[in-house]
Amino acid sequence: MKEYLKRNGIRMGIIVFAVALLIGVSRLTRTGAGEISLFQNATGVVKAPIQKVLSSVVNWMDTMYNYLYEYDSLVAENESLRSQLADAQESAREGIEASEENVRLRQLLNLREQHTDFQMESSKVVLWSSSNWASSFTISKGESSGIEFGDPVVTEYGAVVGQITEVGETWATVSTLIDVDMSVGAYVGSSGSSGMVVGEYSFMKDKVAKLTFLADGAQIFVGDEVLTSGSGGAFPAGLIIGTITNVQTEEGGQIEYGIVQPQVDLDSLVQVFIIKDFEVVE
Repeated sequence: MKEYLKRNGIRMGIIVFAVALLIGVSRLTRTGAGEISLFQNATGVVKAPIQKVLSSVVNWMDTMYNYLYEYDSLVAENESLRSQLADAQESAREGIEASEENVRLRQLLNLREQHTDFQMESSKVVLWSSSNWASSFTISKGESSGIEFGDPVVTEYGAVVGQITEVGETWATVSTLIDVDMSVGAYVGSSGSSGMVVGEYSFMKDKVAKLTFLADGAQIFVGDEVLTSGSGGAFPAGLIIGTITNVQTEEGGQIEYGIVQPQVDLDSLVQVFIIKDFEVVE
C-alpha cells in the first residue's frame, strides 16, 4: 500500500507540474483581445514542443504506473498460489501418512489375532540418537502409557525392532536389535539350533547383527530364518528377527557364527508397537 501511494503521488505531482507550467506560459504570453504580440509568436514556437514533451512524459508515467500496479498484482497472485500449493501438498502428505498408518494398524490387528496374549501400545518415533556408538531412538510414550523398562518393541508385522532401555513419564528410549548392548535369545528356523543374536560395533555400521553362542554341532546356512526363542522371558517366542546372510568362523577356525540381516528396515521406521505384556512360555 505504501508503494502504491508513493507511485501515485509521483504521478500526480508530474501531472500537476505540467499543468502549472502550461498555465504559466499561457499567462506570460497573454495580451489584449484579438492581439498577438511578438513575444506570443516567439513563445508559441517554444510552447508547442514543450506541450508535446510534457504530454509524452505524462503518458509515459501513466504507462509505468499501470505496469507497476499490474506487477504488484501479479506478485500478490503468485504468493497466493504458492500458499495454496503448500496447503495442498501438506494435505496430500497428511493423507499419505494416514493411509500408511491404517495399513500398519490392519497388520497389527492380524498380529493380535495370532497372539491374543499380547498387550500392545503404539507409539511414534520422534528422535534418533546421534551417537556413533549406539543404535537407539526416542518414542513419544512412556510410563504414563504403561511402558516399562525391558518391554519388547516390534513392527506391525511382529518383526523385532529392539527393547525399551530407558523410560520417562511421556517418553522412552528404544535400543535397536543391532545396538552393542542388545542380546536376544534366538533359534534358527530350519534346524532349530538355538543361540543369541547380539549387537556388535563392527557390524552396527552395516545395520546387521551377529548370531552366536550356538550349541556344539549346530549347523546354520545362508537364507535361514532367525526367530526369537523366548528364552529368558524378555521376548515372546516366535517373533521374526531376520535372515542369515553370511556364515563365518571365529578366529581360530572352530566356532561358526552368522550375520543376521534384521527383518525390520530401521531407516524407514515411523511407528512402533511396544508389547507391554505377554504370556511367557518356558
